[in-house]
Amino acid sequence: MCLGQLGSLLPHVVVPSVLAAFLIPEWQLSGAQAGLLAGSGAAGYMLTVPVLATLTDRIDARKILIAGSAVSALGTLLFGLFATGLWSGALFNAIAGIGFAGAYMPGLKALTDRLASGDSSRAITFYTSSFSFGVGLSFLVAQLVAENFGWRSAFYVTALGPIAMLGVCLLLRPVAPKPAQGRLLDFAPVFRNIRAMGFVLGYGAHCFELYGIRTWLVAFWTFVIARNGQTSILTPVVVSVVFSLLAMPASIFGNELALKFGRHRAISAVMLSSAVVALLIGWFSDQSPWLLLPLLLAYAITVPADSGALTSGMSMAAHPDYRGATMAAHSTVGFSLSALGAWGVGVALDLAGGPLSATAWMAAFAVLAAGILLGPVALYWSRSAAVRP
Repeated sequence: MCLGQLGSLLPHVVVPSVLAAFLIPEWQLSGAQAGLLAGSGAAGYMLTVPVLATLTDRIDARKILIAGSAVSALGTLLFGLFATGLWSGALFNAIAGIGFAGAYMPGLKALTDRLASGDSSRAITFYTSSFSFGVGLSFLVAQLVAENFGWRSAFYVTALGPIAMLGVCLLLRPVAPKPAQGRLLDFAPVFRNIRAMGFVLGYGAHCFELYGIRTWLVAFWTFVIARNGQTSILTPVVVSVVFSLLAMPASIFGNELALKFGRHRAISAVMLSSAVVALLIGWFSDQSPWLLLPLLLAYAITVPADSGALTSGMSMAAHPDYRGATMAAHSTVGFSLSALGAWGVGVALDLAGGPLSATAWMAAFAVLAAGILLGPVALYWSRSAAVRP
């Protein structure tokens, strides 16, 4: 499943990968428009995941995974073939996002349905952390193909990735879930589960920060290199790939910290650290790449370190009869705030002088810090409400 997910994720950050060097100048996009384009995939995901993930409580998640992988490949291919501006690009990116809604959380449900009973925290964390490895691969392939063969070719090549998950689906044994009670989109039992909702809302704060930096990382490092007027081995391709690859061990390590020191305590500490690092990057955004690199590498660890702990916490806190619905709420909140993060950073850049201004990048990283600080607030609310008589 982790290997299949690498294929599913190959198209995941193609738009952010080609945004700064190709789409913004060719389509003359503002920061807010670029953020809207990048966030449209998350928006498509958000609109469909409540139905698709909840359906996994009623039918074998493998079937949804097959359909989602096919639609993801289709949307990516359509972008490469027909996108000519903001709105056509947003439409095709949203279609790819709809397909991914049938691949990521249904894939997690397909995995957990086939795990032995007991603590599945580590297995879930490996699945969620392989997400970051797949994003790194997506950054690498998309940028290398775009630089050598044009940005449209990057979409043609990465559209082949979801086929790998289709192959994995053929190897999974069929599993029929226990018949679910109640209406299809009845989220009331999920909202009443305060313990699970703390992790869901915390995941939303995590996604705001994560997708905000993923969308704008290539643009930020392009600004850093251009400002310093030097050619360097620290190209946007290298930095974006290393940033993503560090996320996998960081997520696994974060979950181990949660198991050792307590989930709420570990997640809150990671989020607070991430906010501090984001503010430092913004403050020193006009400095040398060699000064910024250690901060960015630290950020590459703090941003994803809470991901596995949040998702495994949600899965274990969910009622077994409503695990699919809880995963749907988890993804809906997460990817809603992903779209908002991509757009919000773009708006901050526009208001503070544009992506060629150090002041604008300071504002952008302040927005990311403010977003992640909502996570400890959500966890504190959940913990307090759960113990209240």
